[in-house]
Amino acid sequence: MMSLLIPIAAFVGVAALIGGVALLMRGRTEEVMDTRLAQLTSSKSSLKDQMGAGSVLSSPLSGVAINWADKVVKAFNLNRLFTQANVALTPMKFMTITVGLAAGGFIFGTVLGWHPGLSLLLSVSCSLLPLFWLKMKRARRFKKFGAQLPDALELIARALRSGHSIGAGFNLVAQEMNDPIASEFTKVFEEQNLGIPLDEALKNMVERIPNLDLKFFATAIILQRTTGGDLAEILDKIGEIVRERFKIWGQVQALTGEGRLSGVVLLGLPPVLFAAVYKLNPEYLSVLFTDIMGQKMLAGAVVMQLLGALVIRKIVNIKV
Repeated sequence: MMSLLIPIAAFVGVAALIGGVALLMRGRTEEVMDTRLAQLTSSKSSLKDQMGAGSVLSSPLSGVAINWADKVVKAFNLNRLFTQANVALTPMKFMTITVGLAAGGFIFGTVLGWHPGLSLLLSVSCSLLPLFWLKMKRARRFKKFGAQLPDALELIARALRSGHSIGAGFNLVAQEMNDPIASEFTKVFEEQNLGIPLDEALKNMVERIPNLDLKFFATAIILQRTTGGDLAEILDKIGEIVRERFKIWGQVQALTGEGRLSGVVLLGLPPVLFAAVYKLNPEYLSVLFTDIMGQKMLAGAVVMQLLGALVIRKIVNIKV
């Protein structure tokens, strides 16, 4: 009977892991589909943006129970993370992936005969993978947006000099440039067409993309509409400042490359060495789990490892 349960448990664990990864990769296909639908229905994205948490259309009726996944997502403010990462994931699907990866990691560790503590650690690590994936996707999108912003500012400045309005400049950026900056400026342009003031549309874009240079851009437009001035010249200066900042940031990354690589080695060596020793001689490390002093030493090692990671990150993370 035991020989039959082990393959079944292994199959369930591996299937849960593969299913979770497949659902994460499937979000990209749904994102492309939503983008194509948004091109056919120009008001779709604007209507989604206007249906906020306080909207009558978006809020559930008093007699309808709210999904438990929606409550969890609302408690941890994951809706904004979904928007900033531009993924087509529902709260229920996100929670299903998280729970499935957690269960799959625990079953996989149990089948391999690991200690329950290590299996639980693997389960927690697997459950955090969707959140890390969302944050990584959001960071990649923010980085690409920041790299596209100087060209967008220059394009809007040229449009203003040729006699076009600021709204036409936004539409030009949406048509001539690639995502993510094209989709964000499309939302601003469509919100204007729906009657939303430009100031409010810019504030919504800044909330979706918390970029410091974008805040300068939005502030410059709002002040220019209030006090007047040559907006094209202001945008040219902002674009030049952004380009110079990217140059300095590249130099800082080159100078701190050795420190970042050293941090990766120092932080990754203890867990790898622990896993290797546990694989070769499990009884040698079993004292860390069975003895009280060993448990305290293991907890202290984890805490010191986390403190070391924070210190190294503080040293090499230089803001420009």
